[in-house]
Amino acid sequence: MSKEFINPPDLPNWEQAFSQIVVVSDGVAKTVYISGQVSVDKDKNLIGAGDLSAQAMQAFQNLEIALRAVNATASDVVKLNIYVKDYKPADAALINAALTRYFTQARLPTSTWLGVQSLAEEGFLIEVDAIAVVEQ
Repeated sequence: MSKEFINPPDLPNWEQAFSQIVVVSDGVAKTVYISGQVSVDKDKNLIGAGDLSAQAMQAFQNLEIALRAVNATASDVVKLNIYVKDYKPADAALINAALTRYFTQARLPTSTWLGVQSLAEEGFLIEVDAIAVVEQ
């Protein structure tokens, strides 16, 4: 079994705190663990301040960048965790709009949505982490 720690250049580099991606390979399949993606560009500039819809789109776009870095796609994702600051049921439609741009109805991963008091930095409204499985 091998482990690879990856920080793609198109995502912000948080390596002083964590790796963006860890890939565990057993020779048959790769399990891909993707750290929480938030609404920032690769230079850590906040995208969509105060706008949950815009932040959700950017977080899922960053998730897609992470998946591409390991030759995976949204259809390889088996688990999503979605953390939303001060979540309200009305927020579901905004999050679903972003979610359905990246995941098809036939290949929806398991998912847990959590309302949280705060996220890692002021201004972050949503964070998405994922686990994917890719054949070798």
